[in-house]
Amino acid sequence: MVKITIDKNSGYCFGVEYAIDMAENELDKGETLYCLGDIVHNSMEVSRLAAKGLIVIDNEALANLHDCKVLIRAHGEPPETYKTALQNNIELIDASCPVVLKLQNRVKHEFDRIQAKGGHMVIYGQKGHAEVIGLNGQINNQATVVTSVEELDALDYSKPISLFSQTTKSTQGFQKIRSTIEQKITDAQTDADLAEVFDANDSICRQVSNREPQLTQFATEYDVVLFVSGKKSSNGKALFSVCKNLNTKSYFIENETEIEPEWIQSAQSVGISGATSTPMWLMEKVAHRVSEISGSPYVKS
Repeated sequence: MVKITIDKNSGYCFGVEYAIDMAENELDKGETLYCLGDIVHNSMEVSRLAAKGLIVIDNEALANLHDCKVLIRAHGEPPETYKTALQNNIELIDASCPVVLKLQNRVKHEFDRIQAKGGHMVIYGQKGHAEVIGLNGQINNQATVVTSVEELDALDYSKPISLFSQTTKSTQGFQKIRSTIEQKITDAQTDADLAEVFDANDSICRQVSNREPQLTQFATEYDVVLFVSGKKSSNGKALFSVCKNLNTKSYFIENETEIEPEWIQSAQSVGISGATSTPMWLMEKVAHRVSEISGSPYVKS
C-alpha cells in the first residue's frame, strides 16, 4: 500500500488565484477577453482557460487592438502598457498582484534616491521574465538585471548600489547575491560604511519564501516526491531544486502523463507538491495517476 499525499502548502499563491478568478469572471460574461502573455506559467492551466475563450496576445498584438478588454496578469506591466491601452481605448482588467504593485512603487522611489547619489539599481531576477520587465520598466530600464553571482563582475563598486529581487526568486539565491555585493564593495571601498553605500531590499514574496522551509520538511517525509510545475515557472525551478537537494528521488513533471511507473514501484509513500503557479486540480490528477499505477487508493484530505 502506497501513501499518496498532496502538499497542503502547495498550489496557487493569492496573486495567481486572484488573476485567474478575474479572468473566469470576465469569461463567464461571454465577452471576448485577451490576456497579455500567459496568465500563469503553467501550460495546462493556460489551455484550460483558452478552451473557455481566453485569447493570449503579446505586446505587438496589443498595439494593434482597439475597443476591447485585455487582462493584465499577476506579474504586472511597465507604464508603456497602460499608455498603449489608453491610446487604443482598451479596457484593462488589471490583475497585477498587490505585492508586485507595491514593489514597483518601491523601485521607482528608490531609483530617484540612488540616482541622486550617483549610484545604480540592481534587480536579482530572470532576464526577460514578465515581472522583471515590469519592474525595470518603472525606471526606464535603467536597472542592471542579474541572474547569477558571475554577472556581478560587471558592476561598478565605487558607486552606491541598491538591490531588489523578483518576488518569486529563491531566498538563498538572494542572500548569495547580497553577500557577494557586500564583499565586492568592501574590497573596492576599504573604508566604506556599507549602510551608506549599499541598500539590499529582500523583496521576495513571503508566501513564496515561506514555501522553502515548508517544502524542506515535506521532501524528506516521502520516499518519492513528484513536483508538478510548468517548465517556464521560475518559482517552480527554484522549489524543485529544494526537493532534489534533499530527496534524490524527486521528479519534475508538468502533468500526470509524464510519470514513469518505475519511479514508484518500490515506494511506500509518494508526496506531490507544486509551484505557486500549479493548480490544485492538476496535482489531484497526478495523485489519481499514482493511485492507478500503484493500485493504492488516493484519499483527498
